[in-house]
Amino acid sequence: MQSSSSPISKIINPESPRVLIGVGGGIAAYKLCIVVSTLFKMGVEVRVILTKGAQQFVTPLTFTTLSRHPAYTDDNFWKPSHSRPLHIELGEWADLFLIAPLTANTLAKLAYGMADNLLTNTVLASTCPVLLAPAMNTDMWEQQTVQRNWQQILTYGRFHGMQTPSGLLACDRIGAGRMAEPTEIVNYIQSLLHTKGQRDLVGKNILISAGGTREYLDSVRFIGNPSTGKMGLALAQAAVHRGAKVTLVRGSAAWDNPLGVETIPVVSAEQMHQAMLQYLPSADVIIMSAAVADVKPQQYSQGKLPKRSLPQSLPLIPVSDIVADLAQYKQPHQQLIGFAAQTGDIVTPALDKLRRKNLDAIVANPIDKADSGFGSDTNQAILIDKQGHQQEIPPCSKLQLAHHLFDFVFSSTQPR
Repeated sequence: MQSSSSPISKIINPESPRVLIGVGGGIAAYKLCIVVSTLFKMGVEVRVILTKGAQQFVTPLTFTTLSRHPAYTDDNFWKPSHSRPLHIELGEWADLFLIAPLTANTLAKLAYGMADNLLTNTVLASTCPVLLAPAMNTDMWEQQTVQRNWQQILTYGRFHGMQTPSGLLACDRIGAGRMAEPTEIVNYIQSLLHTKGQRDLVGKNILISAGGTREYLDSVRFIGNPSTGKMGLALAQAAVHRGAKVTLVRGSAAWDNPLGVETIPVVSAEQMHQAMLQYLPSADVIIMSAAVADVKPQQYSQGKLPKRSLPQSLPLIPVSDIVADLAQYKQPHQQLIGFAAQTGDIVTPALDKLRRKNLDAIVANPIDKADSGFGSDTNQAILIDKQGHQQEIPPCSKLQLAHHLFDFVFSSTQPR
């Protein structure tokens, strides 16, 4: 319990996660406004520290308004007006520490344990996981000294680093060094709050299918489904955040390729079948979350058929059963997980599929409930393993469901 003289107010909800954000001096600092606002709307308690450089881009008042709490600067650090040192209070308060944009200067200080301002002193006074989101000019980012410091800091267990995607930088250079987007940062924060910074999937290779497949009648018409691939994306992100190497075979999906994931684009069920079998041997866990077509047109016509030439009836033939073939070829050390998107009774057909397809676990997913299934940002499910254990997951974000699935799968491999 904080004393009444503490600069850190009592949290409204004792269960609310507490995220401390250190903002560095760079133009990407404006993205942190979105991060802070998003976290607050999610019910997260947020506190913000600004370096002297950061104040040249975004004012403390901005973060004070967005977080509903006074933002801290070095003026607060050097002129304390409370009973305990501010950096100690903040370090003890935080469940997670985000530093973004991470500059080359702050990176060097962190790598060598230096502390000459409020931000770096608070890092040393904390024990929580620290998420780093670098942002700098390409030439700066690629300097040997910067890369050495980056690799060094990532060897320390509590530090988690986000990739710097390539793109147009503020200096008009196109290359690496962009800071991750706010949505990616918020997702990583959610993952670290769930895992408390544990990398329990380090050394694991996870193979995931996502999105829908399309079976074309001609160049423009196809048999498909409304899958957006959001569940598969969430699974890939959760696995990467937990330290896994992830290969994502993606069909039609409404999102950019996730950071840190090897992505294999496919269109048809046959292409997905070939890709999944190709990457199967090196996988420890295989998750079939894609919505794969069951049938395809018997004939395909090059070009677009005139409307008058469309068949009055459409002969269909079955496509390859990807899950069944994966089950046939998988090795004893591998785990194969399927999804069963159902309406009405979701458990009975899921159990049947689990046994019939020789799966290790299955996600029974209702698609006839609000904010669940195709296209939604949230989901709910009943997780079932081959031993018969079941766990009901109430409505939550798809990223949270992904983490619950990994928790369930890896706990189910241990004696109960």
